[in-house]
Amino acid sequence: MICPFCGTVSKDDHPKFCASCGKTIPAASATSGVLAPGQEETFFEGRPAAIGSLGALLVVILTAGLGAIYFWLRSLGTRYRITSQRIIVETGMFSKRVDQLDLYRIVDFVIERSFGQRIMGTGTIIVDSMDKTTPVTRIEGIRANVMGLYERTRAAAEVEKQRRNVRPMDIERP
Repeated sequence: MICPFCGTVSKDDHPKFCASCGKTIPAASATSGVLAPGQEETFFEGRPAAIGSLGALLVVILTAGLGAIYFWLRSLGTRYRITSQRIIVETGMFSKRVDQLDLYRIVDFVIERSFGQRIMGTGTIIVDSMDKTTPVTRIEGIRANVMGLYERTRAAAEVEKQRRNVRPMDIERP
């Protein structure tokens, strides 16, 4: 069972409370863990943290808060949406670029949580994919349960691969 609030995977099939966030899990969520084909569930939607690491916080302190304006404006230029079928990264403040990555194309995930990010409660998910335009997608500065989001996205990627009958192959290059 996956907590609908924080994304933590529970070993119990029908928990009443989430062991991670402590919220009450609705009975409907516990019984309906599988979506109908074609139905899309949003796992995460938001912007990166303006001050996502200890280094950024140090810059803000040393510049008497002026660095916070820079980091805040930079975070306004990025928006992430992670669903059960795709990852959408929208960048730019005036000119927009929208990059979409279907989950069935994902080959590998990497989680980065530096010491500074762990202190600030953020993290980065790096996705390697078979996408031709963007083979590596970085989802940086997420202010959520990064491991829970990773687990949900990884499980959804496997479901999408099975649903589309995609079987990735490892081919060694000389």
